[in-house]
Amino acid sequence: MSSLKTMCDTFRRDARGVTSIEYALLGALIAMVIIGAVSLLGTNLKALYDMVAAEVP
Repeated sequence: MSSLKTMCDTFRRDARGVTSIEYALLGALIAMVIIGAVSLLGTNLKALYDMVAAEVP
């Protein structure tokens, strides 16, 4: 039982897991921002190309 308690205490003090979770959350946030920007710009860019295509004979 004491080895389980020691193992749990060691796991709780280990900062590597926390750091990797923070990096994963930061990566997910950056990915969401990129996806949102590409989605928004893609729609606006399509409208611009359609407008240019309508003006070109």
